[in-house]
Order: sequence, then C-alpha cells, then structure tokens
Amino acid sequence: MNRLFLYLPLLVFAFVAVWFAVGLRQDPARIPSVLIDKPMPEFSLPAIEGHENGFSSDAIAGRVALVNVFASWCIPCAIEHPQLMEIAAAEDIVIAGINWKEKPGDGAAWLRRLGDPYDYIGDDADGRVAIDFGVTGAPETFIVDHNGRIRYKQVGPITEQIWTQDIKPVVRQLQAEAK
Repeated sequence: MNRLFLYLPLLVFAFVAVWFAVGLRQDPARIPSVLIDKPMPEFSLPAIEGHENGFSSDAIAGRVALVNVFASWCIPCAIEHPQLMEIAAAEDIVIAGINWKEKPGDGAAWLRRLGDPYDYIGDDADGRVAIDFGVTGAPETFIVDHNGRIRYKQVGPITEQIWTQDIKPVVRQLQAEAK
C-alpha cells in the first residue's frame, strides 16, 4: 500500500502532462461559442457620441449581418479595421459595431480618424451586451443570419485570409438561404 502512495505523484504528473499536451494541440483562435445556432441576445444600445442612431437587435432583423465588438484601446482592433473598411466598401452585408467598454468620445474619435465601416453602432460602456454575447476580448465578430441566429464567431482580428476563407463563404451561404 505504501508503494501506491509513492507512485501517486507520478501518476498525477503524467495525467497533467497528457492534459496539457492535448490542450496545446488546440487552436486558441477557435474558441467555441455556446451561442452558435442560438438566437442573438435581445438588446438596445445608445449611439456613440456623434452618431444619431444606436444599435439594437431589431435593427438587423431579417438580414444577414456581421456584428463586430471593438474598442479604440484595442490594438488588434486597429489591425482589423482596414479589412472592415474593405468589406464595407465591397460587400453587400450589414456591418454593426458594438463599442465595448469605451470612455465617452474615444470610440467616435477613433472612427473619425480611421473611417467608419458600420451601418449601426452602439455604445456598450458597461459591457453588459458583450457579456450576453459571450465576448472574452476584443475584437470578436459574429455572423448573424436573417432569422437572428448566431451562425459563426471569429475571435481576434479579421484578416483578408480569414475573410475570404472562413467568413465570406458563411455569409454567402446565409445570404443564399435568406432569398
């Protein structure tokens, strides 16, 4: 019996080592969302400073939309922003923004400086709507179908490669289904 206690730390170490080895093989950018294929949370956000209209779940009802969570303090959001500008200029998709945990005026100043790709934009100063979406950090982007269901989640910046290989095919499929 004493020998069993001697081997117990070795067995625990082996178990933990295998657990970490399996975890290291996972892609950290592919964080699954429990909201996939579930209805988008219902919400209504006020407009950010300098914009007339805010963003609510009703604003995109019946349309395929890209919902992007961003902030001016977020370095990856600045990396992603030119791609969002290209998508807004070239694609037929509604782009809505959730300005997450921002000081008043900072998000609006950032958009004036870099350009505004958003059809709708709301101020989520307290982060409550982001919590409802299950956001863990910015940027995060969700594709919502015409029935208001979340169909895809992108954690991290949207690059040209991610747009063309991962997101755009989903958008095209959902747009075809909506017709």
